[in-house]
Amino acid sequence: MTSLVANSTNAQWVLTLSCIDGPGIVHAISGAIVAAGGNIAESQQFASADTGRFFMRLQVEAVAQPETFDARFAAALAPVTERYHMAWRLDQVGRPVRTLLLASTATHCVNDLLYRRRGGQLPIEVPLILSNHETVRDIAEFYDVPFEHRAIKGKEDKAAFEARVLEVVEEQNIELVVLARYMQILSPDLCEALAGKAINIHHSFLPGFKGANPYKQAHQRGVKLIGATAHFVTTDLDEGPIIEQDTVRVDHSYSVRQLTQLGQDIESRALRNAVNWFAENRVLSDGDRTIIFR
Repeated sequence: MTSLVANSTNAQWVLTLSCIDGPGIVHAISGAIVAAGGNIAESQQFASADTGRFFMRLQVEAVAQPETFDARFAAALAPVTERYHMAWRLDQVGRPVRTLLLASTATHCVNDLLYRRRGGQLPIEVPLILSNHETVRDIAEFYDVPFEHRAIKGKEDKAAFEARVLEVVEEQNIELVVLARYMQILSPDLCEALAGKAINIHHSFLPGFKGANPYKQAHQRGVKLIGATAHFVTTDLDEGPIIEQDTVRVDHSYSVRQLTQLGQDIESRALRNAVNWFAENRVLSDGDRTIIFR
């Protein structure tokens, strides 16, 4: 798989790649960069002992003629990618990733993502928020983001909602779908269609509490840690490859309200980090795991 998205006279590029591990990979990549007139500004790599695959992320700047660097680099890299059977992607550093937000009644994750986006802390572009409730409409309007409400009261409504998701992905060139506390289980077909580009946030506790009022359940059981997990969406409910996890220690003195407020902060933070790392091309898949270059 290859992807070239860069066309700026003063841009830096980020290259991510994976292949079967072996000798000479770093040397070959470095040679291609030099041949294209580039300079390595940042480099991270990892060889997985579990899968035998090699992963790499580099930030590259053009030394000369930056306006044509991406084309020159693609040509110089082609023999290397063929030799090592690489999956690779070249992107422009800082380019806003086109992101569709799915929401329900909770507002904290949507608000945090849009706040960070407006402040320049999150490199995403949000052409639409699609929700099965009206609750986040005022937040969308505050941040001047288009909002669309489609109620889900049965199977037909759910199928129509998911069809609309796919339609928006196609029409708006969506690269990432974020389930910002969207409280509907995605169908297997939609999960497969969005494989590798849909991120969900899940409240995770030890032990785990499912269903309504998880923080009330946590309070009743006297938990000592609460947390959240951001992961890729798969057909296995809440079991997709983990991108980010966050926890905080609590004790018996915390009320349900305090646990809820603290938990929502953790959910927002974990989701924000996962979205940010995805947008910065720092997340690579290694089977059921993820490799995160931070």
